[in-house]
Amino acid sequence: MTSCLVVDDSRMIRRVASRILKDLKFDTSEAENGQDAIDQCRVDMPDAILLDWSMPVMDGLSFLKELRKEPDGKTPVVVFCTAERDVLKITKALDAGADEYIMKPFDSDIIESKFQQAGLI
Repeated sequence: MTSCLVVDDSRMIRRVASRILKDLKFDTSEAENGQDAIDQCRVDMPDAILLDWSMPVMDGLSFLKELRKEPDGKTPVVVFCTAERDVLKITKALDAGADEYIMKPFDSDIIESKFQQAGLI
């Protein structure tokens, strides 16, 4: 089963995204900030990461830069999922190694479509 780490400081967003991903046959885990996520990745690298931008402790962009430096850190497909609509920030995320980008609010069709585009489904 393909694993996906859902990283968002909102518990509700994590739960909704995890439910959608479970329906798509993903094995999910959750992290509430980038530091928690990097710690989890160092123990068990997921196949995919659904990543929020704005979080306390370590934001999504900082996490992504750290992730890509880790052994096997280039392996996970990273899909940013955020309300951030600034084209320059989106470009920064893609330049840092994000594979796809989803705007909040999202639904199951959007997640399924982006994960298909990323080759995860």
